Amino acid sequence: MVNLVGLVDPGQVSSQFGTLSHCSKYLSDRLKNADGDQFYLVPHNPRGHWVLIIVRPVKETVDYMDSLPNCSVDEDMRNIVNTSIKMYNSHTGKQSSCKSPIWKNLQGTPRQPTNVECGYYVMCFMRDIIHYAGLAFEKKFDKKKEPVVYT
Repeated sequence: MVNLVGLVDPGQVSSQFGTLSHCSKYLSDRLKNADGDQFYLVPHNPRGHWVLIIVRPVKETVDYMDSLPNCSVDEDMRNIVNTSIKMYNSHTGKQSSCKSPIWKNLQGTPRQPTNVECGYYVMCFMRDIIHYAGLAFEKKFDKKKEPVVYT
């Protein structure tokens, strides 16, 4: 199971600290050894709010978890991830099955009660994803249900 999950340094993929090209190259280098069901957890802090991005390079899918309602994906980060998956495909010689990776906002993501818990919630998301049986976390977080509050 340990080999199924990779962690990405948020400072290396933030457009606040490097060019989009540098960030895409760093993430692409992290993805190079991905195989099968392996995925990467990418904490991201656009404009002072932490979110979690889950990248599955082989499947060309990206899951987005935001503990605040009605927030959209940071466009710089979307470009970084999309470009890095294209670079991964080029490196591995894989023909892309789609024009760009498929992004999914996980609707069952637990919501933070106020506006200061986002970092804590991202850490809880990562813990839950790693500990969830079979790593089928999409099923757990995909559907809206009773609100979950982390304490």
